[in-house]
Amino acid sequence: MIDLSKKDILIWLNSLNIGNQNIEKIISQVDDIRDIWYMTDSVINRFKNISSKNKETIIKNRNEDYLKKVLYILEEQNIEVVTIYDENYPKSLKNIYNKPLVLYIKGKILEEDEFAIAVVGSRKATSYGKWATEKFVKELVNLDITIVSGLATGIDSIAHKTALEYNGRTIAVLGNGLDIVYPNKNKELYKEIAKNGALITEYFCGVAPLPYNFPQRNRIISGLSLGVIIVEAKGKSGSLITAQHALEQGKEVFAVPGNINSIFSEGTNRLIKDGAKLIMDVEDIIEELYQLQDRLNRVKKENIDYSNLSELEISIVELIKEGPMHCDTIAMKTGMNIKEVNSILTILELKGIIKEIGGGIFALS
Repeated sequence: MIDLSKKDILIWLNSLNIGNQNIEKIISQVDDIRDIWYMTDSVINRFKNISSKNKETIIKNRNEDYLKKVLYILEEQNIEVVTIYDENYPKSLKNIYNKPLVLYIKGKILEEDEFAIAVVGSRKATSYGKWATEKFVKELVNLDITIVSGLATGIDSIAHKTALEYNGRTIAVLGNGLDIVYPNKNKELYKEIAKNGALITEYFCGVAPLPYNFPQRNRIISGLSLGVIIVEAKGKSGSLITAQHALEQGKEVFAVPGNINSIFSEGTNRLIKDGAKLIMDVEDIIEELYQLQDRLNRVKKENIDYSNLSELEISIVELIKEGPMHCDTIAMKTGMNIKEVNSILTILELKGIIKEIGGGIFALS
């Protein structure tokens, strides 16, 4: 009799295409998931809310040869498996509805990937959509934020490619087994993501990219992310399903506004109308995500060009680097009169280094 772990049993059940929610139902009816391997057929047949077909599949494939074959395939394909029983299961997925019980991974999920934003959109990206995707991904990568998307053509592919181009991390969530590249034209991109991020799926090798799989995988895209950016979307779009998952998971939804005459902006404009955050630059995203605000301030500080500033201007910038500050406080700390301070603040605003955020309070731009 072989000694199986809970992880082994989850992989085995998942490989049989029993389905995530059905496995959850089975787990709820046993004391220990490992018991399933040793139960009599009659006990398995008494499982509630599990189809006869699934029960028959479990009974038929409950043998060591089948399990060895499954584990061999994973080893041969160089696929890492992470389950809900593992310590390195992504924290961001632990509390979402219908969390994936098994994740197959090529590449690596790092601790820093907890700070991730999803970028998704139309498979037929316009030139505007391409520009907007590149703009936001570049700005996010500059803040060391991981980009999550779905490897589809259009906006998804542009998001992954841009992240890689600017030496950022990116994660692709697939709606098929990791031994299948879909779409096939993304073969090179698939390889690059595995080297500089991760490819993730809840589907075992051999599972085809069936239409039903993609709405399901979208909950993982949003689940891995602090927020979701929808760049372009038609009135009925898979991207809107991702947005819905994000809302249900308590995540922020951001939408890029578009021309009201464009069918590719119909979905995003409607999201904005219904309450999604309209975004024009990366600060619109960061101000909603407290976890990322320190990163933005750090980058702003690093990118200040002092070469064209006077000593007085530098002294005021150094104060504002500590955090947003009122002009009266700046005058008190520098010993300057308020008229001189306001004059310098105006010059720094014109140079694009600081901005007034209201009520005489100034922050870095």
